[in-house]
Amino acid sequence: MLRSILKDKKIPEVYSDLIRTYWPGPLTLLFPRSNLIPDEITCGQPTVAVRFPSHPITRALISACDTPLAAPSANSSGKPSPTMASHVMHDLQGKIPMVIDGGQCSFGIESTVVDGLRTPPAILRPGGVTYEQIRQVKGMENVQIYKKHFTDAAMEQAPTTPGMKYRHYSPEAEVVLVEYISPENSSFSSAASSASSSSCGNATTGQYSLILKEIEKLKKEGKKRFGILRTSFTSPTATPSATSNNQMNGNGSADQDIIEFPLGQGSKPDDVARELFRGLRFLDTQNVDCIFVEGISEEEEGLAVMNRVRKAASRTISSDPVEFL
Repeated sequence: MLRSILKDKKIPEVYSDLIRTYWPGPLTLLFPRSNLIPDEITCGQPTVAVRFPSHPITRALISACDTPLAAPSANSSGKPSPTMASHVMHDLQGKIPMVIDGGQCSFGIESTVVDGLRTPPAILRPGGVTYEQIRQVKGMENVQIYKKHFTDAAMEQAPTTPGMKYRHYSPEAEVVLVEYISPENSSFSSAASSASSSSCGNATTGQYSLILKEIEKLKKEGKKRFGILRTSFTSPTATPSATSNNQMNGNGSADQDIIEFPLGQGSKPDDVARELFRGLRFLDTQNVDCIFVEGISEEEEGLAVMNRVRKAASRTISSDPVEFL
């Protein structure tokens, strides 16, 4: 089925080992476009992005159609990606005839997009298959990451893959990224070396303190309600919590001014990735004025997490690592 939509019906050799290793799965590959694919699908680009999903319902649908499917993201453009059927209904109810509910997404973030047609190969969008994993595949040892190892102004103007816009994945509320700064990479390395093995926890505790200080500033500007996506000392299965210095209101419920949504521990980026978009969407339903996100290290799935958060955030705040120790 794949060869039927490719130019000259050939699969580029550079993709052979990637396909054998990570298909079906969260990996999208760029191929030369054949004349069978209309401009409406590729926006006039000479390439087409193709993925072979692992979900059994999606694969059954493709099999029943007996043809490749053009499947854009099931969400309003620029908004956080849906990870549950209810998210799709929220965005597209009345615009589509039905939703097939296959349960919550197992990865939470979109697929990794690889362009092997350029030299060296490039990861255009980090995702469910990590940079570290791709580098282990034959022919991908020198793979580069877009925006980290190189940039391309022309590609920015005419993106070859979704998610390459400067602003993307944004909820209604303002998103503020609170950077994770590794003490080992700072000028305070001598102080960091004396920290215990729980330095990640110390860093995220420092992030949280910084958030509370920022909230106090925003309250003086008239903002009243805040959300925090936590990546420290929490489990992704925990229940979102609310805190307040105020008394119970007349309805018997807390007048909540800070709502926390646990993404999981930053040391487990796969958990954080799974919960990120669900957390952004949940806090948006709580009518918060601002959502703070505790950043994590950009290793493994953390690279994809931080890619999405940076695109969603309108601003970034950070503090010197010495405050985290």
